[in-house]
Amino acid sequence: MKTLIKIHPQDNIAIALVDFHAGDDAIFEGESIVFLNDTKAKHKISLKDLGLGDPIFMYGVLVGKAEKKIKRGELLTTENIKHQSSVTTRRTDTTTWVAPDISKWKNRTFMGYHRPDGQVGTANVWLFFPLVFCENRNIEVLKEVFEKELAYHKPSKHQMLLRNLMQNDMSSVQLEPEVEDDFFENIEVKFITHQGGCGGIRQDSQLLAQLLAGYVNNSNVAGATVLSLGCQNLQINIFREALKAINPNFQKPVLIYEQQKMGTVEQMLSTIIKESFEAIKEANKIKRQPAPLSKIKLGLECGGSDGFSGISANPALGYASDLLSALGGSPILSEFPELCGVEQELVNRCINDSDANRFLELMRAYEKSVINAGSGFDMNPSPGNIKDGLITDAMKSAGAAKKGGTSPVTAVLDYGEYVTKPGLNLLCTPGNDVESTTAMAGSGANVIVFTTGLGTPTGNPVAPVLKVSSNSDLAQRMPDIIDIDAGPVIKGEKTIEEMGEDILEYIVKVASGEIKSKATLLNQNDFIPWKRGVSL
Repeated sequence: MKTLIKIHPQDNIAIALVDFHAGDDAIFEGESIVFLNDTKAKHKISLKDLGLGDPIFMYGVLVGKAEKKIKRGELLTTENIKHQSSVTTRRTDTTTWVAPDISKWKNRTFMGYHRPDGQVGTANVWLFFPLVFCENRNIEVLKEVFEKELAYHKPSKHQMLLRNLMQNDMSSVQLEPEVEDDFFENIEVKFITHQGGCGGIRQDSQLLAQLLAGYVNNSNVAGATVLSLGCQNLQINIFREALKAINPNFQKPVLIYEQQKMGTVEQMLSTIIKESFEAIKEANKIKRQPAPLSKIKLGLECGGSDGFSGISANPALGYASDLLSALGGSPILSEFPELCGVEQELVNRCINDSDANRFLELMRAYEKSVINAGSGFDMNPSPGNIKDGLITDAMKSAGAAKKGGTSPVTAVLDYGEYVTKPGLNLLCTPGNDVESTTAMAGSGANVIVFTTGLGTPTGNPVAPVLKVSSNSDLAQRMPDIIDIDAGPVIKGEKTIEEMGEDILEYIVKVASGEIKSKATLLNQNDFIPWKRGVSL
């Protein structure tokens, strides 16, 4: 097994694959290198003597500069290097792509839910949500009623523990029996709440309308029940216009209720329950049918990243992304703060000059808003990232961008815009995990794959979220959260390509309903809209 790895020939740093102690000697590229500090796995050492201000390269791109003299074999830390990235102003080259071999995949299908507009869902969801936070309580009441009676979520181990404790202390109390079966076979009911729709600036409400319209238009959604107060900024007509803008031929059932026109809360909720139940019964009649893999819109996400993420889980997901692109599917790469430093590569991969220019414009505008708020992209790495070896934003970004593989960029989208083109789509979102996954589902992602080195329970109300661990320790420590272990790449047991094929195979099984993602089993339904303020 390798103990030290350099990713690109141009790199002047290497990653430790195992723990080293100060004084340990390793043979690397035919020469001896002595570790000058205790160095944990995932962290980096310098491969040469560096002077003050010298550039530091990883993945073949600039990821930092030396803040002081650094000796060969010395550990890189936040004290001796700082973030630095190359400046990109325009396309400098045209990238030629050699697509991977898809012969074993080209006739594969998944079992999905076909929609009138030609989209195909990997799930069948009836969605309840408010247009304004004032309706959150009513949504919560409806959630309690529907989930309890339709038995979508059977009592958890923690609920059963409490029940047993109550039985011991209150033996005379009659407790409800556990419900055995779900009432409906082909439909799930999900609920969204949020803190928007009024207050703030009008643009916030318009963006929220666009996001919610994207959720209703998502191929995983069969229909929706929408609650409005009546006087808020996000008016019903704004939501309807947003839906029409995304899909002029929209045909799904959407039930909209305005509380200020409906009398008492009891009257309103009774009407909503009766009418929604009838609509859900109809949606339950939709059944899975075969669909080509080109109907998959795949969200590419990373969070709780570590020093192994960029050399195992992310490039493996990137290979799966390339396979899907070659098959006519639509991978979606987001998290613009985590593309800092790799702009040149992405610009050169854009098929159209207009997309290349738009990507740079969106990146500049985003970075300017961050600087105006007194921060910067260099503040992006979290304490957990830094502790596990990602010590500059450019270093983190270079590894994060590997999720997008090497395929051409066919479209560049701003936040809230919907994916319509096959091939790799770049979507402007924050790097924040939930804000990013929320946005990708609103742009049409019907499956999301989320790589992580530290572990995260993040899920989504309408799109299954699969977790890929960068290392086997995490997969063994948090088996209830991790779906796929990419640790065999680190151990030399599998190639990036083999792991990428494993990931795509798992995606197909989840898309077909054969396997439920761990986030789905945990009932993890995270939803955080971006207000377009500063959120790294």
